Amino acid sequence: MPHLTRMTPRILASASLLATLLAAAPLAAQAPAAAAPTFDPAADRAAALAVVKRLFDAMRAGDSATVRAVFHPQALLSSALVGRDGTPQVRVDSLASFVRAVGTPHAEVWDERISGEIVQVDGPMATVWTRYAFYAGTKFSHCGVDAFTLARTGTEWRILALTDTRQRTGCPEQAAGAAR
Repeated sequence: MPHLTRMTPRILASASLLATLLAAAPLAAQAPAAAAPTFDPAADRAAALAVVKRLFDAMRAGDSATVRAVFHPQALLSSALVGRDGTPQVRVDSLASFVRAVGTPHAEVWDERISGEIVQVDGPMATVWTRYAFYAGTKFSHCGVDAFTLARTGTEWRILALTDTRQRTGCPEQAAGAAR
């Protein structure tokens, strides 16, 4: 092997390092992957619904910190409404203004009572669809449907989007005096 005698120590070290890296590459490819999160549909349905209920508990308490905590920082809030003239409308609200409104002192407790919850989960995503009746203190204000989209980040569920409908008349909760 006369050609090896002409190689400088630097070239030999580089060649040795390259050979070591090439030999180790298949081992790195076989390294075990990080543990995938586990999903338990029943537990995840309960956890997603608990986040929604926590939101309404925080609204009743005027607790803006908890309201902020249940939402993803980039959450979308919107309402699908029918205007006074009968035309469908969409109103978009910012998370910051909603949090501020909840935390601003008001004379009456904001009591959003939900019923008929339907919760669906697919891995790290959940939806909660529920009827609601909103009361300012003990006075009925309006009713409708809340549609939540939630996502699991790590071990925690957070609200990504909330869209609601609103009506002041024809509410089953109004006639029945919806219970908490």
